[in-house]
Amino acid sequence: MKLYIAEKPSLGRAIAHGISSNQQKSDGFITLGNGDVVSWCIGHLLEQAQPDKYDEKYKSWRSEDLPIIPQRWQLTPKSKTKKQLSVLRKLVKQADSIVNAGDPDREGQLLVDEVISYLGVKGAKLSNVQRLLINDLNIAAVKKALNSLRVNKDFQPLSISALARSRADWLFGLNMTRAYTIAGQSAGYQGVLSVGRVQTPILGLVVKREQEIANFVAKPFYEVNATLCSNDSNQEFIAKWQPSEACERYQDEQGRVIFRKLAENVVARTKGQQARVLAIKDDSKKQFAPLPFNLSSLQIDAAKRYGFSAKQVLDTCQQLYEKHQLITYPRSDNRYLPLAHHKQAKDVAAAIGANVCALTQAGANANLEIKSKAWNDKKVEAHHAIIPTHKHASFDRLTASEQKIYQMVATQYLAQFYPAMEFSQQVVDVDIAGGLFRAKAKQVKALGWKVLFKNKEQEHSELPALTVGQALSCLDSVINDKMTEPPKSFTDATLLGAMTGISRYVADPEIKKVLKETDGLGTEATRASIIELLFKRQFLVRNGKLIKATDAGIALINALPLSATTPDMTALWESKLNQIANKSLGYDEFMLPLQQSLEQLMAQASTVPLSALSGLKASPKNSFKWGYRRKKRSASNA
Repeated sequence: MKLYIAEKPSLGRAIAHGISSNQQKSDGFITLGNGDVVSWCIGHLLEQAQPDKYDEKYKSWRSEDLPIIPQRWQLTPKSKTKKQLSVLRKLVKQADSIVNAGDPDREGQLLVDEVISYLGVKGAKLSNVQRLLINDLNIAAVKKALNSLRVNKDFQPLSISALARSRADWLFGLNMTRAYTIAGQSAGYQGVLSVGRVQTPILGLVVKREQEIANFVAKPFYEVNATLCSNDSNQEFIAKWQPSEACERYQDEQGRVIFRKLAENVVARTKGQQARVLAIKDDSKKQFAPLPFNLSSLQIDAAKRYGFSAKQVLDTCQQLYEKHQLITYPRSDNRYLPLAHHKQAKDVAAAIGANVCALTQAGANANLEIKSKAWNDKKVEAHHAIIPTHKHASFDRLTASEQKIYQMVATQYLAQFYPAMEFSQQVVDVDIAGGLFRAKAKQVKALGWKVLFKNKEQEHSELPALTVGQALSCLDSVINDKMTEPPKSFTDATLLGAMTGISRYVADPEIKKVLKETDGLGTEATRASIIELLFKRQFLVRNGKLIKATDAGIALINALPLSATTPDMTALWESKLNQIANKSLGYDEFMLPLQQSLEQLMAQASTVPLSALSGLKASPKNSFKWGYRRKKRSASNA
């Protein structure tokens, strides 16, 4: 008997349908006509053991016990899913062979691998475990995947990478949380001060932004605009003054003129004067359709367009994927598609047109012969971009959020079959009394794929026909008085954008280079839950669409060492975890330095001045369960 172990029941049912319609359903598994069995996990069936499983003394939180570093790691069954683990235990014993059908990512690989290991599979049976990779729950895609089973051992580095991440998160998060919770008690705070390798740098970004806003002092700066007209026509246009190198001492670091007298002098010298066209640059350009979505880009776009939170988008995608089977695997970090998928374009476009009346014409007008840069086998790894499936469904039965997300995914997919937007970009340099002024214009010649995005603003401006050397008149020159503006508070969209493009927030050039090669803070699957966790733990609050830090969040960041509050460490972790997955770094090479650093981190926590934690006194209580339980204790045994 061959046993397929899926990550979730929905995937298990899809696998069963892909193998046989002759099925006998039981509690926790499906027996197929050929004798094979499909079962499943329900997410993680196992979790890292709580500290008191290693030693009873860890039930109390005491600084002298830190850092806690297990010598032999233990997993324990999750209480809510013990029944399903018992089902798998019996099936694994009966099975002649096993197939790991976890989701096609690092976590999915480990999730099933750890169950197989925990249930004692060894020897040849373990060596012969196969791997099933499914991105799309439609039967055709599932059958194709079933015919392409791979050797599970080939994915061991991916599993080790996920295991290293899990244990490192436990070590860092648990020890730092206990250490700073104990420190917080000394300042009168009764809640838990949770620290994590991803959540805390995210909180740090928000706190730093709010501090920048609070400390911001607006400063004036000045621009000069000239109204020009050709001497042989009445067509007017505006050109902006470009300060020369001689003006640098009157400018700020952004190149803005900060001395009004300089701007006034420019106005006095140029108003009513003759001008001459120095140069004309006229470029014809093309803008190709944006790539299909991965999860982060979809979350960012949906936050901008509809105000959806990252979690709301992820939950909606899961429904579209598992319940309705209208989109492919949603937790993807990839925006490219395998070339083989291009053959399905006709069926997918037809399904989109049938499902969404508003896109029927868009599907009919699509040129399905076009192959955008999205189709690239070299850039597709474990998963591909999120796209619609060829399944037809009653659109009215979807919730409002499901309709919006499906339409976004579908529109982005159809855009791959539309031509580029064509436009001309013109830049004209003009001399007025020895000063350089510049005018710009953009004229759209063909909308191309942008016809699908009518809500997007179409840039269009024109300049009169000009020639180099042409004489002009400066009808007027005026000063635009402006003020510098503070940075904006984060929103769901901009915070997600910061997490994915975290290198922008790092000054060190070496670390910035490393960060550009990583996926940023967190993963596609975890970013939404991490942001929501910070709200749950009362470190962040929402003010309309704006995300603000609470007093407790600010105090925690101020108390922590800089290394725990910046993205440098966590992003470097991701880089090393990717190296483990790519076999270029060993497990111990990653774990040992972390363990060695914990001693120093615990020492820093024990010397935090009470003044750094003063903001915690007025903060509300909060509690949580995160791989271990905080026990009630007096201040004396903290």
